Amino acid sequence: MSERLPPKTYLFFAAQSINLTTAVMSVAMAAIVGSMLSDDPAMATIPYGFQFLFVMLVTYPASWFMSRFGRKAGFLLGNLSLAVAGVLGFISIQEGAFYLLVAAHCALGAFIAFANFYRFAAADHIPTSLKPRAISLVVAGGVLAAFLGPLISDNLRSVVGYTDFAISYAFFVILALISMAIVLLIPSEPQPQSEEPKTGSARASSLFELLNNRQIVLAIAISALGYGVMNLLMVQASLHMKSMYTDFGDLSQAIQWHVVAMFAPSFFTGKLIRQLGNHTVLYLGLALLILSSGVNLLDQSYTTTAAGLVLLGLGWNFTYVGGGAMLTTLTGSNPEAMRIQGINDLCISVMATAGAFLPSILQSSIGWTGTNTLCIGLSTLALVITVYLLAASDRKQLVTGVSRP
Repeated sequence: MSERLPPKTYLFFAAQSINLTTAVMSVAMAAIVGSMLSDDPAMATIPYGFQFLFVMLVTYPASWFMSRFGRKAGFLLGNLSLAVAGVLGFISIQEGAFYLLVAAHCALGAFIAFANFYRFAAADHIPTSLKPRAISLVVAGGVLAAFLGPLISDNLRSVVGYTDFAISYAFFVILALISMAIVLLIPSEPQPQSEEPKTGSARASSLFELLNNRQIVLAIAISALGYGVMNLLMVQASLHMKSMYTDFGDLSQAIQWHVVAMFAPSFFTGKLIRQLGNHTVLYLGLALLILSSGVNLLDQSYTTTAAGLVLLGLGWNFTYVGGGAMLTTLTGSNPEAMRIQGINDLCISVMATAGAFLPSILQSSIGWTGTNTLCIGLSTLALVITVYLLAASDRKQLVTGVSRP
């Protein structure tokens, strides 16, 4: 059996790079443009909030659509939504229409909901031993996004004859066309089918059988918790550093290195999973989340916060990639795998949305110290439960001679 990743993996890597580039660009632009178009400063983050909301709302319908019409059709539809986001964003800025900016970010959220399945599509129809590496490599597209996002938005921010950021949004259309071309190059593959056609009740029974697998539920829970903790601390770290009168350039650099730490390990996370096992990587991910908050509690300096963000990025990578790899390994070619993936990403988007809306509330109520203490408690509880459940599974597999995921 060949241990080389198929060519489609690298196409998904390129497509994911575009997906994450748009996400990074939106982080840099949304609040600034929102404040430009709204008279009320409190409304500045509304477009970005709706973006997360639409990721959450569209995620499960996207998985249903792809399970019925195929991955390629879903990804093309998602890229069409990205082009719509670019057009609406450009018009909203040129016309000064705040509601169109909100609509643009809703369309962008819909695109991201579809594009988040790139990592699972890369693992379709390949040997089980290669699935972690495929997912890991696709997620690594974020490394390019960490540099391309700020580069594109900054260089296209001010173009003579257009309002600031109008061309930055319009560039989403170009990215959508490039992404569509990449998707069209990806070979079409058959959807997973059961040996006999299933009725609706039989499909529901199959889905519930998968959800009764504690390891599948655990993989989903760890991915969702890791994403929620990461988003919460990343956003609140910005508020915390701003309260310390940190220069915006230093603040941006800290966040950029956090993003690099999130995605750079993906070049080797798959190999790490193969060498150490999926369970060990999940333990490491949760431990790094705990360590990140522990470092944040040492003192209130910029250096400490930046170091905590790097550890946070590493912890997110191991829980996100590790959880996704474990999920694809456990579901295999089951015809309900895409629906499970939809549930997985729905849970992740719910936690990510909570992590986006809670920071200002927690910062004003329990503060940076309180939030990190809370995150230590949640991550420690998750680690204890994970070790308990997976260690029991490891012992059982050791007795039966079955290799663990």
